[in-house]
Amino acid sequence: MIQGVRHRTCKGVSGLALLALVACTPTPQDIKPLPRPAAAVKPVVQVPAERSEESYALERYYARMQADLLGKELLRTDRGGADTPFNARQLAANFEAIALNDEYTSVNGQFVAQKTPSNLHRWQVPVRVGVEFGATVPEEKRAKDEQTINSLLAQLSRATGHPISRSSQPNFHVLVLHENERRAIGPRLAQLIPGIGQDAIRSVVDMPRSSYCLVVASDPDNDGAYRTAVAVIRAEHPDLLRKSCYHEEISQGLGLANDSPYARPSIFNDDEEFALLTRHDELLLRMLYDRRLAPGMTPETARPIATALAYELMGEEI
Repeated sequence: MIQGVRHRTCKGVSGLALLALVACTPTPQDIKPLPRPAAAVKPVVQVPAERSEESYALERYYARMQADLLGKELLRTDRGGADTPFNARQLAANFEAIALNDEYTSVNGQFVAQKTPSNLHRWQVPVRVGVEFGATVPEEKRAKDEQTINSLLAQLSRATGHPISRSSQPNFHVLVLHENERRAIGPRLAQLIPGIGQDAIRSVVDMPRSSYCLVVASDPDNDGAYRTAVAVIRAEHPDLLRKSCYHEEISQGLGLANDSPYARPSIFNDDEEFALLTRHDELLLRMLYDRRLAPGMTPETARPIATALAYELMGEEI
């Protein structure tokens, strides 16, 4: 059953996000994270090891996009500061908006913008991350991205208190692809998430230039517990946009499905002010994985618990 697909998109100099959930066969429910593999996974698709002209054109386009954003003092890499204060009430409201709503839904085989209340989603099993690079992604870029991902996973594991690590037996797949590789990825997606459905596959294969990156997460039993996820990252992005995609898509794939224009400082916003996870975002992840909340909780049940958690984390009284 298709429940959603999440893109990060650009509109001029702004970004927008959405999350899709698909039902599929669950992976074994291990209770211990597996060690990081000694070597990178083989290229994800067997296509000629040369890039298309469209891919090179996209690389130039995204380079201009990043320069434009930086010129407007966006894509900040700090964690927020004195200019971005927030209190417990705001943190609670942002959690509700981001964790207890879906931004897009599937209608007649297409994903459309439609904010809808959603039960709480998160992982119960350890998150085991595997990274697959397209054959045309150069070694220098691979090495840089490996470092980015490893650092991010450690940050996410600390923030959530949940086991999140690299693995040779992944249930969270990160695919880094150039344009021609992404367009050929349909059969591989069907392998990674059985039952994914053609609408979700099309959202990846036909991803427009306005979409930076994308993540699909599966809730096989429709109980709020993720079992599998696939994030697709454009290899054409310059370094900071690519790093920003890793931060946002992997984090959103943990259960923060929506965006809010009121969330600040945050990457879960559509204004591209911040490129990387902030202190505010880490608090949202800590709330999401607190044991007082549980997958499948309705917004009505989760809301008062999340409010209490927000005030507790901020050291304020309700």
